[in-house]
Amino acid sequence: MADLIKLKDANVRRWAAAKLTRGPEFLPVAKRLVASKPRYLTVSQKAGIPWPFIAVTHQRESSQDWGASLAQGDPWNRVSTHVPKGRGPFASWEDAAYDALVNCSPYASRNKDWSIGGVLTLLEQYNGLGYVNRGLPSPYIWSGTDQYKSGKYVADGVFDPNAVDKQLGCAGLIMAMMSLDPTITFTGATITQTTTLPPITAPAKPGFWASLFAAIFKRKP
Repeated sequence: MADLIKLKDANVRRWAAAKLTRGPEFLPVAKRLVASKPRYLTVSQKAGIPWPFIAVTHQRESSQDWGASLAQGDPWNRVSTHVPKGRGPFASWEDAAYDALVNCSPYASRNKDWSIGGVLTLLEQYNGLGYVNRGLPSPYIWSGTDQYKSGKYVADGVFDPNAVDKQLGCAGLIMAMMSLDPTITFTGATITQTTTLPPITAPAKPGFWASLFAAIFKRKP
């Protein structure tokens, strides 16, 4: 418990300091996730879990594949072969997601702390605490931000300090989703333009960035 409290404190500090390093990659994914809000809300209301938590887990576990279980990315219409093993088959993606959140470790539905620190820490538990045990920020959470540089488990129990996670981390996804949907809020999760909008570092098509910023601020370019 003490280690989780320390991890939560560390995640709060990282969130406050984090800046996106792969900003243009986050917004298209965030738009997909926000567009699927109704499906996530179906599970959210039944399991008692904020829908953005479900959405970013779905993205990390299976790149938002609706044919894959939220628990580990295995097909939900078959018995799972990866941890957690032996789950399913289920009648729908929603049924499989509910099972993953309620009946599988770390039992997300039992969580009572939905502050930004609590959310990020629970997401890290979902993936495993191998990184914090090494004193490192988890790429599952921080990939795509300046809080993560390198280091990745490339197989079960196999850590490569030079490997770089190419997936987008949960923290950056949440930031991007918050910039698109103002109803997404977590205690202690106030964000600013400097943490959500990427700098323009490469030429873009005329009007692209104007349209992008307009979408974020909900005004016409």
